[in-house]
Amino acid sequence: MNTMDGRKPDSRTDLDGEATELELEPITSEEEDYESAPPDYQIATYPADYTLEVLHQKWKAGDIQIPEFQRRFVWKQAQASKLIESFLVGLPVPAVFLYSERSSQKYLVIDGQQRLKSVFYYFEGYFGEEKQGVRRVFILRGLHSESRFHENRFEDLREEDQRRLKNAVLRTFIVQQMDPSDDTSMYHIFERLNTGGTLLANQEIRNCVYHGRLVEFLEGMNNLPNWRAIIGKEDFDSRRRDVELLVRFLAMRDISAYKKPMKEFLSRFMRKHKNASEGALTKSREIFERTCSSVINALGSRPFHVRSGLNPAVLDAVMVAFSEHLDEIPGDISERYKNLVHSGDFDQDTRRRTTDVERVRTRFQQASSQLFGA
Repeated sequence: MNTMDGRKPDSRTDLDGEATELELEPITSEEEDYESAPPDYQIATYPADYTLEVLHQKWKAGDIQIPEFQRRFVWKQAQASKLIESFLVGLPVPAVFLYSERSSQKYLVIDGQQRLKSVFYYFEGYFGEEKQGVRRVFILRGLHSESRFHENRFEDLREEDQRRLKNAVLRTFIVQQMDPSDDTSMYHIFERLNTGGTLLANQEIRNCVYHGRLVEFLEGMNNLPNWRAIIGKEDFDSRRRDVELLVRFLAMRDISAYKKPMKEFLSRFMRKHKNASEGALTKSREIFERTCSSVINALGSRPFHVRSGLNPAVLDAVMVAFSEHLDEIPGDISERYKNLVHSGDFDQDTRRRTTDVERVRTRFQQASSQLFGA
């Protein structure tokens, strides 16, 4: 899905091709919440010795899927070729991990995308996906020149070797959450698995775990010019922290539902509204667009960079207050905002323990009363 100006929502680089990140104010409570431990789960993990042929059949049937947050297939043809040779000569290959999604019973690949796709591509005879109407033929490359598999396509293999490859077993570990009755543990499993040396950020994982109409809605809203001006960054954040701030605003409009930790609260919100109705999304879009417009008109760009970087606690309290008073913006709102952010109580409530329930409710009350009270 392309955005309104033609950029892809998952863009992670600036014009020079470098990854970019939001400049957030360092707040200990926010960082601790971001890294907080998960709740208790009952999870079953069991091995399944699938043959490569069976895994390929499941892949073609759509029963095995690659989560959208996963990095692209990045192996070179020589790497994939050596994996295929390992199966053919009986060398051990590391296991893959699949998560059994409760609602669909489909398998989501937690770890093993490169291995699985290499096998599937070889069976299909082409390496990688189609580019500009062309797919590269998959010939085993990078093997020892004396290997009898060197420069063989699958169809070039002897029948017994084709059969050996199809019948080769790839140890697969199936992960399934038994309790509670949702798939939230998948969030933490993804969080803890290291993919290519880089742990996935919370919102990257949510976009996978709770993929649906809400995620598509968020990606579109994240591109609004007024929202980009508010967070002070034209390019998309490399770790989806801009989308997370947007989720935070939407979720905390129902402040009575808030429970610590923040990251679990946001995950619950996304799970609940994963496939929200078009009517609900249309209403949320109107509120968000009007709120962003009102904030920019009243406070200018980057209004929540009050000290050293964007402060999420100031953003959520003030934006929610604006969203609840869109038809009654005072003429002196800019002066009221300056008084709010410089008041001692609000300053403390946006510096320390910013995710504590009482601190959250207090700063929301302060923002509403000081900005829009009589």
